[in-house]
Amino acid sequence: MATLLQPLADRLGETPALSDEHGSTSWSELNQRVNRLMAALQGAGLEKGDTLSILSENRREYYECMLAATHLGIRYVPINWHWVGEEVSYVLENSDSQALVVGAAFGELGREALAQPDCPELKLALMMRENAPEGFQPYEAVLADHSPSESEATGLGGPMFYTSGTTGRPKGVVSDSFSGEGKPVELMMLVGQSIVGNLGMPETGRTLLIGPVYHSAQWAFSFLPLLAGNAVVMRHGFEAGETLDLIEEHSITNIHLVPTQFVRLLRVDATRRERFDASSLQAVWHGAAPCSPEIKRAMIDWWGEKVSEYYGSTESAIISTIDSAEWLERPGSLGKPLPNLEVRVVKEDGSIAAPGEAGQLYFRNQMGTDFEYHKDPVKTREAHLEPGVFSVGDIGYLDEEGYLFMSDRKIDMIISGGVNIYPAEIEGVLVSHPAVADAAVFGIPNEEFGEEVKAAVELLPGHTPADPLVEELKKHCREHLAGYKMPRSIDFEEKLPRHPTGKLYKRLLRDRYWEGRDRNI
Repeated sequence: MATLLQPLADRLGETPALSDEHGSTSWSELNQRVNRLMAALQGAGLEKGDTLSILSENRREYYECMLAATHLGIRYVPINWHWVGEEVSYVLENSDSQALVVGAAFGELGREALAQPDCPELKLALMMRENAPEGFQPYEAVLADHSPSESEATGLGGPMFYTSGTTGRPKGVVSDSFSGEGKPVELMMLVGQSIVGNLGMPETGRTLLIGPVYHSAQWAFSFLPLLAGNAVVMRHGFEAGETLDLIEEHSITNIHLVPTQFVRLLRVDATRRERFDASSLQAVWHGAAPCSPEIKRAMIDWWGEKVSEYYGSTESAIISTIDSAEWLERPGSLGKPLPNLEVRVVKEDGSIAAPGEAGQLYFRNQMGTDFEYHKDPVKTREAHLEPGVFSVGDIGYLDEEGYLFMSDRKIDMIISGGVNIYPAEIEGVLVSHPAVADAAVFGIPNEEFGEEVKAAVELLPGHTPADPLVEELKKHCREHLAGYKMPRSIDFEEKLPRHPTGKLYKRLLRDRYWEGRDRNI
């Protein structure tokens, strides 16, 4: 593993590289453990170009698996642990996986996946348990049986993330950034160093991971900096008070957050917030979902002008970034596209939009990198305007100075009386109300206008769902929104169906209103 980890082990030695609820692993130990795992994968018959799937909570061993696969030229698939056994089995089959590693917290889910009739036969199945069930070998025992010596294997393996999608099965996203013949493993190290330099992280800082690493953003903001010498402190779940404690305890320098985590951090007891020491933080990044301007401004007031935002996707990686100072001058902007990214705003008639005009966003990486959906050429073609020019369905515009603004997702757009309404703006207004913890806005049937605006809100503790609060929320919206954007009705939900990555599953809310109809928009 000399190319990636040996130089870091030589330089950083016994200092912690990875820490979780169960302990820590030094850089030297990490190097040796990854070497053992590489030998185990090779011993099981895995070769360059094969696929390893990982179904696990956030824990140190997750990074060992990714590092081993990277240097062996093996593709690795981080699996969403919210899925059921049938869905996990589908991904194993669809991704052509030859091996599976399962974390202790999801042992039963892993067992269910292997029991599915369509699950492929695997060369190796490991579980992070001492007493692994039938079909699995104990992870630690297997590592102990193999040598920590440096491997001579060379290759470049990268991740294939599966998008959750809104219809049909999840699709694997294959980026040619980290795949293809002839690419050296050193490329991944250079990417890590570039990420650290471009995103304002110190050379040997400490990242706090509090979102699922199976998500591409959490992976990019933790695994890539690790390759440049940034240690990772991780927890499987997010708890606002604990997050503040961890930042102080470990002198965290880098953190990736989503807007719902901002909201929960701002709801921490005022005394604790005032006592919080944010001085170690150098790079606070957020993305993955729209953020209310009021919430973001509150975070900047609290943590200082170190809160930066990015826009991107699993398919595109990072498209644009904006720091606090720029954002305060242009609230709501996602920043300017990176120098190597071209953004095209395409109107419904196919013409290119003028500055300030909204349209579907298409992107082209001038370095020539592109992606495809694994085994789905139709969806790949549908996402592309032309070779190398693609969209993920977002609606937005560029202003006169080239700053990017997002309107919404095309799939979330509400069309009422022929007028396009984008829910993100309405959701931002609702979340700014002191009684609201989270909000979702979507279209429901209206015989006259086709669709009307419906809002579903999750309340903060201490607030009662009742008619007077509905009227108060409507009044709040009237003060900030044009009349046609007003929610015509508001539902109270105990918990909105939001993924830990920040994605809101609106389909679970809106489908109940469209049942029995021959259209859903």
